[in-house]
Amino acid sequence: MTRKLKPIPKFRSEAAERKFWETHDSTEYVDWSKAQRVRFPNLKLSTTAISLRLPQGTLDRIKIAANRRDVPYQSLIKVWLEEKLDAE
Repeated sequence: MTRKLKPIPKFRSEAAERKFWETHDSTEYVDWSKAQRVRFPNLKLSTTAISLRLPQGTLDRIKIAANRRDVPYQSLIKVWLEEKLDAE
């Protein structure tokens, strides 16, 4: 038995679409049994630049730790933040 799916509405903005999907069940609009796995190899994670004030000594210690690991210090900070959040 094939179910009749509801048509997906047209959205005026990404925010409107997000609000819609937060309150509606996608199975009423999409036949997930026909879904196919896809890859987006060139997709970049969205990031936001922030300003963070650190004592100079702390920044120096981070840069030394990053040099020992041969990674950029900002990348090391991101890894450490993610590890700390995962541990929570």
